[in-house]
Amino acid sequence: MRHSCHSPTTTIPFLRSAQDLPVVALVGNPNSGKSTLFNALTGSCAETAHYPGTTVEILTGLVPLGDRQIMLVDLPGLYTLRGGGEERQVVREVLRSGVDAVVAVVDATNLARHLYLVLELRSLGLPLVVALNMIDLLTSQEGRVDVKELERLLGVPVIPTIATTGQGVDKVVQKVLSITSSPPPAVAFLGPELDDSIEKLGDALEGYPLPPGLSRLSVALLLLEGDPEVTSFFSSRPGMEGILQQVVETQERLEETLGMPLAVAIAAARHRVADHIAKQVVKPGVRRESWLWSLAISPRAGVFFLLGVLAILFTVLFWGGNFLSTLLSAGWAMAVSPFLQTAARAMFGEGVIGRTVLWGVDAGLLAALSVGIPYVLTFYILLAFLEDTGFLNAMAFLADRLMRSFGLHGRAIIPLVAGAGCNVPAIIGTRVLPTMRERTIASTLITLVPCSARTAVILGAVALSLGILPALALYLLVLGVIVLVGWGLGKVLPGQASPLVMEVFPFRRPVVRVLWRKTWARFREFLIVALPLVMVGSIVLGGLYESGLIWKLSRPLAPVVEGWLGLPAVAGLTLVFAVLRKELALQLLVALAIVRYGPGAESLRAFLNGRQIFVYALVNTLYIPCIATIAVLARELGWRRALLISTFTVALAVAIGGVANRLILWWGA
Repeated sequence: MRHSCHSPTTTIPFLRSAQDLPVVALVGNPNSGKSTLFNALTGSCAETAHYPGTTVEILTGLVPLGDRQIMLVDLPGLYTLRGGGEERQVVREVLRSGVDAVVAVVDATNLARHLYLVLELRSLGLPLVVALNMIDLLTSQEGRVDVKELERLLGVPVIPTIATTGQGVDKVVQKVLSITSSPPPAVAFLGPELDDSIEKLGDALEGYPLPPGLSRLSVALLLLEGDPEVTSFFSSRPGMEGILQQVVETQERLEETLGMPLAVAIAAARHRVADHIAKQVVKPGVRRESWLWSLAISPRAGVFFLLGVLAILFTVLFWGGNFLSTLLSAGWAMAVSPFLQTAARAMFGEGVIGRTVLWGVDAGLLAALSVGIPYVLTFYILLAFLEDTGFLNAMAFLADRLMRSFGLHGRAIIPLVAGAGCNVPAIIGTRVLPTMRERTIASTLITLVPCSARTAVILGAVALSLGILPALALYLLVLGVIVLVGWGLGKVLPGQASPLVMEVFPFRRPVVRVLWRKTWARFREFLIVALPLVMVGSIVLGGLYESGLIWKLSRPLAPVVEGWLGLPAVAGLTLVFAVLRKELALQLLVALAIVRYGPGAESLRAFLNGRQIFVYALVNTLYIPCIATIAVLARELGWRRALLISTFTVALAVAIGGVANRLILWWGA
């Protein structure tokens, strides 16, 4: 299958292309292989966009088939269409906005659970194809699915697929194109008593206006379930009193007969039907659980396993990242920097303008790449590996109890760990959390996690000048601050952690091609967000330094920097401007010190004592890491929350730095 990366202009509510291409939505449970199938069909032609009015992002891509194309939409993974949350709202709106077909991706090894969502989709009456994914894993377990019988029971086409290798994916597209003009009739699949009541209510709706994209049967079912959007549609229109009264009477009658709330009864009936269908068509395999997987999910041993994996992750990130960063910096200095310096001098001269431009195109590019490639790219490779093997699910399961003390659920551990590489992609990763409250708490904690740039400051200042023990003490102090802030936010912000609903499946063998494609998509997004901001920040910082304007800010900072923190004025200036380029804080500090104190200030110990070095590194570590982080906070949470988080971290850093300064003075006295 050849992939075309032409990007159509989207118009109809958000999705319909100007070329009027068929729009096909991918729907499925988390970990069903839905996104892998999307990547197999679209290749590198995917585009990410926010769904209007939400923080939810969906992927769209074009899939060519002969002389035709379709627009494929990868919707957020979910277990049911019902309930609150932005992700479910987006999925419902997209399905009701006039999509031409739906592909439901299900895990062949866990068919009963995944069929629940398929039955919900069948009640909508949309053109539907079921992609029976991971069929190879079921076969390896000596199990099988009677595909023909499953098609007969569901009333829609079922295509076996192996998304990781691309097997069967072309057949899915071909089948989708063949059924777009002939959707199957909507079926409730809830058993005789419920089905009869729903059909009667559906018949009563004949002649009434219906919400767009829904059949009479699906509207009847949604009214009985108490769907707020559909109920609001009818209650806001005159002449609907009779229908609404019939809905209430039907609900009361069924609840009295069934002895439970109707929404609960409908969900239970759907689960029974899904389980019944699965038992009829699946010959169960022998699930072989490796000792490694059993160890990973053990409530006791799993904690040590988790700590071991995190230790390996940090080791690869920091030792391996430092090694790669050193190599890249050396190669840049030898091969790239001389060329850029010559070109900048030739174009802008050797004055203030030329030197300022070099801050951006030379030092700025190097900083972005020396952090991005060794740390961010390496972390994304590790993250994709942990995801595709299934360990990330086990990690979230094990961390759930700890995260709940912060008002979060287990999946928050993923972006928090990512923050050790770079805060920017980690904050983007908070999209896995279901509520704005949880995303706000997690994003605040991520800004306190020492990223690779701040780690460079800790190692270059504290470890090099004072020794490894003070550096470890600083890390432990920051960890304690993160724990206290997380606990406090969990208590102060209204609401509570959403329940962790997830599948913990045996480890799987990752596919290198899929790993790289997923890694590159994330790294590309990081470069798009961070690279321009780092370069602009470098140019601004260079301009202030080269023009001498940076010195004029030292006097207003004196009461806080010199009086409270006990630092010299030059240190305060670098703390202010390090938000533009935090990893250059030490270099800027030494450069300003040489200007102020003379050539003898090439070493930090020449103008700072041990207490000042520790306080300086502590304050630098705690407050908002960089302008790129502020920008991504604003994009994910809005400018108001971004500014509140930034202000909070600055105040926290100054407060703790001042307290640390006085405690060290007291201890020394």
